[in-house]
Amino acid sequence: MATSSLNCGVCDLRNISKLSAIWCNECDEGLCEGCQEHHSLSKGSQNHTVIPISEYRKLPSDVIKISQFCDKHNEQYIIYCKKHECPCCSSCIVQSHNRCDEIAKLDDVIKNPKASNAFYEIEQTLVEVVENIGKIRQDRQKNQLTLSESRKQIEKEITETRIAINNHIDKIQADIIKELCASEDKESRKIRQMLISLEEKQP
Repeated sequence: MATSSLNCGVCDLRNISKLSAIWCNECDEGLCEGCQEHHSLSKGSQNHTVIPISEYRKLPSDVIKISQFCDKHNEQYIIYCKKHECPCCSSCIVQSHNRCDEIAKLDDVIKNPKASNAFYEIEQTLVEVVENIGKIRQDRQKNQLTLSESRKQIEKEITETRIAINNHIDKIQADIIKELCASEDKESRKIRQMLISLEEKQP
């Protein structure tokens, strides 16, 4: 579709200004209600695809800029070259694509987009994306399991280390108390002996 005035294209040629009621994709122009009736009855255009002008207004600007006519030859695109993935007019076929084997009617390609190489590549890419997402999910689940196992192992090591430290501290405490008791007994004996000696020396 090319960017065009929303006035009726046929009426414009007759220097009459009328707003379009529909948009014809093949003619690449808008048509008023009067011209629409003639357009729908004419053998050359009765099978054309048309949409309400209100729907045409809603189309993105990038879509509207797509032309139905070849910029080089000003002829309507009728063929699609699968090898080069581009639409072609009759002159394009003769001049540039006469040796291309993979060509098809543009209407057939539009009706069956799965026949195009581009669609196949997109489809394959989507399949690969889904597969990659699955692999990433599995890796993340595996990582999560590994993290959980690592946490449990670290907790176990911390508990074992704490028990070992507590046991070591208990042993040190017991040894100190034992030495303290031994020192107390030793000093007590010395004091008792001294007292006995003093008593014996008294007159």
